[in-house]
Amino acid sequence: HYPLRRQRQMCIRDRGTGYVGLVSGTCFADLGNKVYCVDKNIDKINKLNSGVCPIYEPGLEELIHKNRKAGRLIFTNNLSLAIKNSSIIFICVGTPNNKKTNSVNLNYVFSAVKDIAKKSNSRKTIVTKSTVPVGTGDEIEKIIKKMKKVKFDIVSNPEFLREGEAIRDFRYPDRIVVGSNNQKVFKTLKTLYQPLINKGAKFFKSSRRGAELIKYASNAFLATKITFINELANLCEKANIDVEDISLGMGSDVRIGSRFLRAGPAYGGSCFPKDTKGLVSTGKKFNVDLSVVKSVIKSNQNRVKLHTKRISSILTNKFKNKKIVFLGVTFKPNTDDMRDSTSLSMIPFLSKKGAKITYYDPTGKKEEFNKIKNCFFNSNLNTACKNADLIILHTEWDEFKTLNFNNLVKSKKFKIYDLRNLYNLNDMLSKKISYYSVGRPSIK
Repeated sequence: HYPLRRQRQMCIRDRGTGYVGLVSGTCFADLGNKVYCVDKNIDKINKLNSGVCPIYEPGLEELIHKNRKAGRLIFTNNLSLAIKNSSIIFICVGTPNNKKTNSVNLNYVFSAVKDIAKKSNSRKTIVTKSTVPVGTGDEIEKIIKKMKKVKFDIVSNPEFLREGEAIRDFRYPDRIVVGSNNQKVFKTLKTLYQPLINKGAKFFKSSRRGAELIKYASNAFLATKITFINELANLCEKANIDVEDISLGMGSDVRIGSRFLRAGPAYGGSCFPKDTKGLVSTGKKFNVDLSVVKSVIKSNQNRVKLHTKRISSILTNKFKNKKIVFLGVTFKPNTDDMRDSTSLSMIPFLSKKGAKITYYDPTGKKEEFNKIKNCFFNSNLNTACKNADLIILHTEWDEFKTLNFNNLVKSKKFKIYDLRNLYNLNDMLSKKISYYSVGRPSIK
């Protein structure tokens, strides 16, 4: 799998050359494989071939350039060519929730499967990296059998890439989950992933349905940890307790662990909101009531309302012409992803109340706010904060962690609402800054 060894050729079938397909395809190429990334969007393919990366992910653009130059990474809209030259085909298309039912929309997956079946003339290994409900692999098999007599191996190989850390997560995964009902296929996938296994990654084999559920169960559990500490933060605020003491005390227990026990905004992004709903929908299909996950979803939705109420309290319900600055608007740092970000609810709420909103984010202006009244993007952090009445620390970008607010803000009566608990309470007290955070005592 290294450049001096025999190349394994594969096709990454990703409608929109999206996050998972682009990261996975590029990283597979960096292991020495020849990879075709296929997309129907010709404009996006042209941009990628000219060196323009469509998503913000640290280190990705450099890897794309490196592997394109080496001839291992090919962006194309020619699916026939890619399938003909590949032995392994990854499906990395989107699996959004249906708005009315929250069930998982598999139209993109099944469309990709039909395209692959039409173009194939020899045995292929088809791998679903997309997050799909239990039984999707079975449905894929049925579709192909109706269309083709050519044999296929259908495999589930869910991804566990964190936005902002995706390159590292691919290179140094905790585990590689592969689900198949054909024991011979495990050898193919293990050979593909051998460079990562050599560095310590665990190669975990399961049934195909087992692998499909592992992905949903993992994300639902992490979402539950976030929601649990957020609910405890609500209690801490009422009881005058520092939630960070609770997080550290709990996290020191090796059975619990400290990761994902940081109080803050509601969880967002491309995975947790979608996958918790998808898991509940899957439970419903099998007549199983996943009540814990349902409660997590409800609590997370309520959290956004709690934050907007807190802003009302901080401003004593006086919004008119208040200058409010958001530092960061993405759901997490090191990504430009706005999906289910708390800012998408907060900013429209404040706008309707008559506030004047400015936001600064390292990944630039967001089209989601283009039509929001009195909402403006400022490309300079210093000027954005200059006349603020309230600064909301929304996303924990590194550049927000060591700011001198007394020098930044012209007003002497400004307030800070820190949704990420980035600053020390005693420091804020010594600087006489009106400071509010999550699950910790306020400084007024």
